[in-house]
Amino acid sequence: MPTNAGHQQPPGRVTYDAELRRHNEALRQACGIQPRDHVLDIGCGTGQTTRQAAGTALAGSALGVDVSAAAIARARELTREEGPGNVAFECADAQVYRFARDRFDLAISRFGTMFFDDPAAAFANIRAALRPAGRLVMMVWQARERNEWDVTIRQSLQAVAGPAAVRQDGPDPFSLASPPAVTEILEAAGFTGVAFADVREPVYYGPDVAAALDWARGFTGTSQALSRLDPAAQAGAVQRLRDALAAHQSDDGIWLNSRAWLISARA
Repeated sequence: MPTNAGHQQPPGRVTYDAELRRHNEALRQACGIQPRDHVLDIGCGTGQTTRQAAGTALAGSALGVDVSAAAIARARELTREEGPGNVAFECADAQVYRFARDRFDLAISRFGTMFFDDPAAAFANIRAALRPAGRLVMMVWQARERNEWDVTIRQSLQAVAGPAAVRQDGPDPFSLASPPAVTEILEAAGFTGVAFADVREPVYYGPDVAAALDWARGFTGTSQALSRLDPAAQAGAVQRLRDALAAHQSDDGIWLNSRAWLISARA
């Protein structure tokens, strides 16, 4: 159940930016963006991280890229409304897009690098876009069993539907969970000094159970699993998921634990 790989129709009361509000602050601090930096934001979604980067790099710039045309359209709309003026967006796949070589001081990503068809080619392309001594700072999920949000959803569905029904078709949000494997990929792409920091922050699923259930059902993996069930089994799975989310209700909404890697490297 990817958190950001194909959420179908985000409900009004929960957004991807709201879900990752704690992670966003950890990433911002790790990036250490300077006023004259030129920043590349990989998998930028609707552009929150891109606009924040541009707002810090006031004498530089920020470019956000994402494969979702709808997300890029929304990012441009929000930028027209909010600024800043030194930000741009492209609907593009960072794996193959022809970036200007040696253009950027920093490449960043908030859970936007786990879905490349060819990670080796993608990171080599990103590396080529960085200036000498440029930096890469990205956040990815650790293994699925370390992420309560995925375990909660998967166990709720599997208890009713069985393991086969909750198989994951399509992109894997945990594809960069292994530090040795990621280190090998990045070093082969030309990066050095690869480092991993353990980030333990909860994800926000909404103010109440109804909002949380809508949000979780919007995940591609969840909707796929439910679509494989007959109506009675689907109703049972939804009820079990509702009960599981209700167990995480607190005074400030529904939060589920997660663990991520904050990965840094130099070109």
